[in-house]
Amino acid sequence: MSEIKRVKREEAVLAVIDLQGRMLSAIDDSENTVAASNRLIRGCRILGVPLLVTQQYTKGLGETVAETVSACTEELGAGTAPAVFAPIEKRCFSAAGADEFMRQLEASGRKSVILCGTESHVCVAQTGLDLLERGYKVFVAADAVSSRKRSDKKTALRRLSAEGAAVSSVEAILFEILKGAEESGFKQISNLVK
Repeated sequence: MSEIKRVKREEAVLAVIDLQGRMLSAIDDSENTVAASNRLIRGCRILGVPLLVTQQYTKGLGETVAETVSACTEELGAGTAPAVFAPIEKRCFSAAGADEFMRQLEASGRKSVILCGTESHVCVAQTGLDLLERGYKVFVAADAVSSRKRSDKKTALRRLSAEGAAVSSVEAILFEILKGAEESGFKQISNLVK
């Protein structure tokens, strides 16, 4: 029987992959992808899960969209992960190929990575596959990733799942981290996903 993968608060990092303006203009259902990613960002911050944000070739693809920067930096109350936005510039498709990304991930001491962002079949998939290969547990928020074509997103999610990533949803991931209604942050998470 294979190992059941569960995302745990003390083991998790959220990797926000390339939610950049010029790229998003070509992405299928980009509005909902950004909204779901921002819910996941806020939820992870409420639950104390640290964030790593990447930008692919910023000069060509633009900055991270303003609403995502806001989700990373707005005040969410006591106990939340720090309001920090320091995007990691990358030129390789996989975030794991960026030295600064891996330096920060390794320094966190955490071994589970939640993925959201674009494009599902390129940067998200290659990041997930590289992290799996390096022994990390990978969780993909299916409603918070997208590609230019829906078929590419579906193919990427199937591939990541077949290779050992756990494919789930923003709400499922947040409530799995939370564990129960008695936990700190329950009301905030419940309000966030309504």
